Amino acid sequence: MDYFALYMFAAVCIILLAGFSVAFSLAGTALIFALIGYSFDVFDEAFLFALPNRLFGIMSNETLIAVPLFIFMGIMLERSKVAESLLENMASLFGSMRGGLGVSVTLVGMLLAASTGIVGATVVTMGLLSLPVMLRHGYNPAISTGTICASGTLGQIIPPSIVLVLLGDVLSSAYQQAQLDMGIFSPKTVSVGDLFAGALIPGLLLVGLYLVYIISIAWLKPNTMPAIQSDDSCNKPNLITVLQSLIPPLLLIFAVLGSILGGIATPTEAASVGAVGAILLGMSKKQFNLSLLKDVMQNTTKVTSMVFLILIGASIFSLVFRGFEGDEIIQDFLSELPGGVFGAMLVVMLVMFLLGFVLDFIEITFVVVPIVGPILLAMGIDPVWLGIMIAINLQTSFLTPPFGFALFYLRGVAPDSIKTLEIYKGVMPFIVIQLMALAAIAYWPSLATWLPSIIYPE
Repeated sequence: MDYFALYMFAAVCIILLAGFSVAFSLAGTALIFALIGYSFDVFDEAFLFALPNRLFGIMSNETLIAVPLFIFMGIMLERSKVAESLLENMASLFGSMRGGLGVSVTLVGMLLAASTGIVGATVVTMGLLSLPVMLRHGYNPAISTGTICASGTLGQIIPPSIVLVLLGDVLSSAYQQAQLDMGIFSPKTVSVGDLFAGALIPGLLLVGLYLVYIISIAWLKPNTMPAIQSDDSCNKPNLITVLQSLIPPLLLIFAVLGSILGGIATPTEAASVGAVGAILLGMSKKQFNLSLLKDVMQNTTKVTSMVFLILIGASIFSLVFRGFEGDEIIQDFLSELPGGVFGAMLVVMLVMFLLGFVLDFIEITFVVVPIVGPILLAMGIDPVWLGIMIAINLQTSFLTPPFGFALFYLRGVAPDSIKTLEIYKGVMPFIVIQLMALAAIAYWPSLATWLPSIIYPE
């Protein structure tokens, strides 16, 4: 009975692998184990009495209001052809150089990541728009698919990211709990804005490494990423046209991110600015109408309902897990590992990486982070650094064959002529780049912590 919590965790993983709904799997498994535990007198039902307060806390959490607003913003930008316009104009600007299309895809992926923050939508959009163009102009299929998958997952780390919003809220609670456990009764806080600021340099570092790799391959192996010949291009580069497609989304990004980092607006307020800005951007592209708005609102409602239903299921799961003293088991295990903080951090990162094969970032954020977060933070780990490490770790996991989510997204929209093995081959160099960036941030934590300390001095 001492390991009831671990049996419950193993059971929910098996149920999820069987394909059952995540939210109901978490809640159902927890309640079944709570009933079994209560019947064996090893579970105190008082833990479940705390559930109404937990749910009310979710409903009244102002930070989480940003989630549907950012989702609305991302879907509106996706539906209003902003990505298509950006990609066409960027390709006309960079296409005449070797690897120009790869550079264009990476830059557009970065802008979409900062505009939408939704990984699946970015990968699918980029796959539909850019993959046929890259293949038509003689680009190597492996390099093309690898570039699209990698640039599409930038939505994990480049703010304003949905991942960072959810992670920031969970880490804030974990940080306060860790300080209370250490006897600090006036705890410091960590905000979503801190994570946004901490993610900027690592996110731009990843983009820079991607571009260095693409340009290097283009010059070392010119046949894999040829320049677009002038007679193949429908339109010559036009600076005014490029600026017309580039400036509006950039202004939207600066309005949302700048207002948060500048302390002008909270993430929720900035998300509402982003939602309105996305509507105005759709109008400027002459794509906005009532039918589009209805479609965007329906999709936003579906995605938001999924996120919050998982959050409710995860709350039930974490309560029962603590009722079985699972947090103490994990704490004892991590504290006894050789290597101290480094050993504990290494094991947690490895477990999260493996879980990223079968669980989405939402489940990992709501289920795993509340369990291990307070333990790691109580060891003296910086919460912003921990959040960025988790985000990049999951981003790497989503790229890794054979279970990476980004690979499944692209496989779903790629033509049949593209072999799955080519997609796997194409992402491998980008996985190495991700691991290099992860190692750099682990060795130099200031890459993640310096900017927040400048913007939000204590």
